[in-house]
Amino acid sequence: MSVPSTIDHKTRGYSLAHAYCLAQASDLAYKDKAVIEKQARDWGFDTVRHHETRFTPPFPLEDTQAYTMAGDDMVIVAFRGTEPAKIKDWLSDATTPPRPGPAKTGYVHYGFAEALESIYPEVRDTLAEVRSDGQTLWFTGHSLGGALAMLAGARMYLEDPKLLADGVYTYGQPRTCDRLLAAACNKGFKQRLYRFVNNNDIVPQLPPEPAYTHVETLRYIDADGRIRESMSFFGGLADKAKGLTADAFAPASDGIRDHSIHRYLAALENNLR
Repeated sequence: MSVPSTIDHKTRGYSLAHAYCLAQASDLAYKDKAVIEKQARDWGFDTVRHHETRFTPPFPLEDTQAYTMAGDDMVIVAFRGTEPAKIKDWLSDATTPPRPGPAKTGYVHYGFAEALESIYPEVRDTLAEVRSDGQTLWFTGHSLGGALAMLAGARMYLEDPKLLADGVYTYGQPRTCDRLLAAACNKGFKQRLYRFVNNNDIVPQLPPEPAYTHVETLRYIDADGRIRESMSFFGGLADKAKGLTADAFAPASDGIRDHSIHRYLAALENNLR
């Protein structure tokens, strides 16, 4: 299988090639507006909308950014992430009270709820405008952006099931919600929601369990860079230990290093080859 040079607008289901393309779209969310618009045009999307909001929540996150790119057959919404050093502390804070989830289903982390609320109305209105001819709809994001992509897709579906997205693909996503909301997503997004985790990436290990959990559909990138659809508990422990020993001079930094979106892109490229 070859590495795709552009996005297949006719895609309808899961493929590793599409996962790679959506990881590229997640990476693009970190770039400035001009770069996003040029790349979107190169990928065949004729409409781009930028979403940005500034707010002052009780944690060190000052804004939320995303973009929507739309064509005749496909619409993609990509949320920007943030560096793990900026979110690790408040993700680790178990004293932060959760907020009710989308359509009052379960609970979500307060920081994620605030960040999504600040930008969701604009994203929803944009989709009502550009998704006018039955185009497929995809949400994606890395890190914090992955959490927001999952919550945006969940909110849209739970508030109006006719708006179920065709796919939600996240990379290095933190734990986002309680078991009730995760169960609703597992049921509603069967074969549509995919969560990629790279070996010892620290962010998917936060916030702490049992208050917060993950959705089921995991694609795990092992210490050798292979993408696995399943991994036993003890097999996972052994593989994480293998990842920690890969760099004998800086094992403690493995969790931060593995979080880089470029690590995810490299692993997807290698598996496609």
